[in-house]
Amino acid sequence: MRTHLFPIPAFIMFAFLVSACEHDKDNPQSVSGKLISNSACKSSLADADTAYLFDSLSCAEYSYNDSSKTLSVKHINAGFNCCPGTIQCEISVRNDSILIRESETAMLCNCDCLYDLNIEVYGVDPKNYVIRFIEPYCGEQEQLIFAADLASQASGSHCVRRTQYPWGLFK
Repeated sequence: MRTHLFPIPAFIMFAFLVSACEHDKDNPQSVSGKLISNSACKSSLADADTAYLFDSLSCAEYSYNDSSKTLSVKHINAGFNCCPGTIQCEISVRNDSILIRESETAMLCNCDCLYDLNIEVYGVDPKNYVIRFIEPYCGEQEQLIFAADLASQASGSHCVRRTQYPWGLFK
């Protein structure tokens, strides 16, 4: 006697797809973003932004425009290869977190250095978020993660101390 189990897996798959679609209805926010610009490699303190002369800090400054639903973020002292090819940022939102995944297309030199990145995130609702940077050279150092309540505070900053190369060279 042959039993047909096809309807059971098909039903389970259908139920999974329906629940996934229902989950998307709970989070209708469509967020996108991109890297607007980046500085050249900061090879000395003379190249550094005068507000952040300490290369042992990795900082994020943000400002939110409610009318355009745009979050502008400046990542100060992001670590990359000295010859990174193209620096890129992939932006995504998961629940209440804005994830900014930084990457480079090449590692052409035998050195690393610090850069400032200007990033814009579009379609952001004014609410509480955790902003998290995923950085290629952070390693085991403290991650750049912080809370931002865009409904009550449209701008702010957060810094973490970094001491491993390429941070902390100029003391």
